[in-house]
Amino acid sequence: MKPLIAGNWKMNGLAADARALAEDLKASSQAAGPACELLVCPPFLHVPLVAEILGGSSIHVGGQDCHATASGAHTGDTSGAMLRDLGCSHVILGHSERRADHGESDALIRAKAEAALAAGLVPIVCVGETAGERSSGQALTVIARQLKGSVPVGMAAERLVVAYEPVWAIGTGDTATPGDVAEVHNEIRRVLAGLVGEGSDQVRILYGGSVKPENAAELLAQSNVGGALVGGASLKPQDFLAIAASCP
Repeated sequence: MKPLIAGNWKMNGLAADARALAEDLKASSQAAGPACELLVCPPFLHVPLVAEILGGSSIHVGGQDCHATASGAHTGDTSGAMLRDLGCSHVILGHSERRADHGESDALIRAKAEAALAAGLVPIVCVGETAGERSSGQALTVIARQLKGSVPVGMAAERLVVAYEPVWAIGTGDTATPGDVAEVHNEIRRVLAGLVGEGSDQVRILYGGSVKPENAAELLAQSNVGGALVGGASLKPQDFLAIAASCP
């Protein structure tokens, strides 16, 4: 399975910015032809615009979150079915910013993942430790707990992506060492074997946390790293595509 390079645009850009970014990505990716899958996850309001521009290209479009139910009285929320209807193939769930800013629990993230699956989306389930948890030696324990609580048990391996994003590395410029990344991704693979079962070795495990062109090749070469979840660099088309070009 090809590595997946996913861009999380977060809460950035007006419509004109989203249009320019999507058009630049489409033109540049057709010329570059990276040996990996590309996915961009714009703010919900820009999904229709970005999906229209990227239609016919090899770049997938995803959402940044979805509700745990298909419809109902949930003001301000977006369902997986709505994302799918607009052309999304994936949705990011359980990002540390959602966990911290909105108090999302593992149980809620699992419910959202189940809703995403029911809507025909591939959930990208995020896990990661804080600086304090890493310094106290709890990183692997925290990540295993998050996985067990957030990933629906017994789901098909091809319907799941996991992203490891150490909280202390997101947007800080700090990056986990290649050795730390390999250690965590190997642990994620071990835990997934008990959750997904047969074919768990096919689940792509992305690394996220200040991924940039300068460090992408080394990070993507580590054991059990199946791609990257890119934040700030995904807002710069040439940087995003340079990361994609680093796929082994």
